[in-house]
Amino acid sequence: MTSLNMQARPAVADEFVASAAKTVVETNKGSLIGAVDGGIYSYLGVPYARADRFMPAEEVKPWQGVRPAVTYGENCFIPQMTSVAGDELFNPHRYLPMSENCQFLNVWTPGIKDSKKRPVMVWIHGGGFTNGSGIELTSYDGHNLSKEGDVVVVTLNHRLNVLGFLDLSSYGDKYKYSGNASVSDLVAALKWVKQNAEAFGGDPDNVTIFGQSGGGYKVRALMGTPSAKGLFEKAIVQSGSRVDSVTDQASSRKVAELTLANLGLKPDEVGKLADMDYYKLLAASDKAIKDATAQGAKDARYAPVEDGDFIPANPVGKSWVDQARDIPLMVGNTLNEFETVIRNKSGDLLADNKNGWDDAKAKEKLAKRFGDKADAVGKAFLAAYPEKKLGDAFFIDTYFRPGAIRDLDLKAKQAGAPVYSYMFAYESPVLDGIAMSWHCSELPYVFANAGLVKTSTGGGEEALALSKKMSQAWVNFARTGKPGAEGLPEWPAYTTDNPATMVFDKKQRVAVDLDRKVLQAAGAL
Repeated sequence: MTSLNMQARPAVADEFVASAAKTVVETNKGSLIGAVDGGIYSYLGVPYARADRFMPAEEVKPWQGVRPAVTYGENCFIPQMTSVAGDELFNPHRYLPMSENCQFLNVWTPGIKDSKKRPVMVWIHGGGFTNGSGIELTSYDGHNLSKEGDVVVVTLNHRLNVLGFLDLSSYGDKYKYSGNASVSDLVAALKWVKQNAEAFGGDPDNVTIFGQSGGGYKVRALMGTPSAKGLFEKAIVQSGSRVDSVTDQASSRKVAELTLANLGLKPDEVGKLADMDYYKLLAASDKAIKDATAQGAKDARYAPVEDGDFIPANPVGKSWVDQARDIPLMVGNTLNEFETVIRNKSGDLLADNKNGWDDAKAKEKLAKRFGDKADAVGKAFLAAYPEKKLGDAFFIDTYFRPGAIRDLDLKAKQAGAPVYSYMFAYESPVLDGIAMSWHCSELPYVFANAGLVKTSTGGGEEALALSKKMSQAWVNFARTGKPGAEGLPEWPAYTTDNPATMVFDKKQRVAVDLDRKVLQAAGAL
C-alpha cells in the first residue's frame, strides 16, 4: 500500500458491515450496533447524556434491546450556518439536523472486545462558544486517524451559545450551574468515555483531549474544572489561546439580566425561558451581550463562567491552576490564522497573490500594515522563518500566537508535566497558495485526512507525507505524553531555558524562541 492511498478512501468502497453478530458492543447503558468499514469500527450518534434547558447534564437512562449507531446524532442549535463555513476558506463543512437534545458522540476504533489498551483521543470541536459540531468539518472524520494510529477516536456535540452559557444563577439555586451547562456536557462525555472505553478497545486511563479554536478554549477550561479532574491525562490546544477560556460572573449575570429585560420578563418569570422559542431567546441574549458591553460589563460574551464553584478560577490567568500541573500539554498555532481570511473577503488574495511580489512590493505592503515597524518586522520574520519570503511577513498572525506564547511560558514555569509547542506553517498549494496556513488548515493533517480533504490540502504526496508525520506525532503524544514521529527531528519540550517549537512546513525543524522577536517588533507582545 503506497503513502498516496493510505489516507484516501478507495474508489470502490470496502464492504460496510453492520451486524448483530459482528458489530454489537455493550455499554454501561445498553447495547449498540455499529458498523465496520475498511477495518475500522464506528459507532455514531451515541447518547452520552441528557439535560433540560439550562440544567447540568445528567446520565442517560438505560435502554432495552440494541440501539442502532450508524448515523450521526443531532447537532446543537447554532445562530447561522454560513459564517464559519465562509470564514474558513477551503475546509469543507457539513450541517445536519439540530436539536437542544444534542448530547451525542461518535467513536472510531480498530477493534472491539479485544482487551487492548489503545489511547483514547477525544476531539472537542471549534466554532468559538457559539457554533460548530463534532461532525461539522469533514476533517473531523476519525476513521483514518484511528486506523493509522491504532487509537480510539471520539468526537462529540454539546450545548452552545445561549443554551450552553446563559448564567441565570442570580435567579435561584436551581440555575446555579446554568452558565456552565455546556462544560457540564463535556464533563459528562468524558465520564462516558471513562466508563466505556474498554468496550471499544480503549484504555480508560489514557485519555487525551484535543481541540482547535473554540475547542482549544474548552480544553483549557476543562483543565481548570474540578469535576473533569482524572477524566483525561493529556491535552492539546490548537489555535485556542487568544482569549481567556472563561468570563467573569458579574458580566455573565448582567447578560442574563438584560436578556430577561429584552423579553419583557420580570425576575420572578425566569421560568418562562425554559419554553421560549430558541431563536427568540437567542436574539434577546445576543442583544443583551451588546447592551451589557455598552453598559460597561468587563467581558460580556458566551463563554464558561468563572463562578468560584464549577470553575473556581481562570484556568490560565497569571498562572496555570494547580489542577493543570501534572497534565502534559501541547500548544500551537497556524502561521497566518485569520490574516488570510480577513484579506480574502475583499478578493485581495486572488487579485494580488503574494507569491508574485518582489521585495519592493513586499516592503510597500509591510509599511501599509505595520507603519514604522515594517523594517523591524520584516527582518525579525526572515530570521525566524528563513524558508519564507519577505512578503510572507505581511500575513503573520499577531492575535492568536501571543496567547499561545503566554500559555507556554506559564506552563513551563509551573514545573510540572512537560509542555510542547508547534507552529503549522505549511502553505497549501490550492489556488496557487493564496490561503497559506489559515485558521483550521492543520486539521486534515492532524486527523490523517490530507487525502480525504483535497480542497484544503491538494492531496499530493507532499501533503500526505506531512499528514502522516503530524497525525503520528499527535498519536504518540496521546500514547506516551511525548510527541514525535518517524521523519521528524527530535521534538524537545518547551522550557524557560529552551523554548523550543516544532515548525511544520515543507521541511520540519525545531526553532528556539521562534517568533517572540517578530511579535515584539510588531507591537503584539
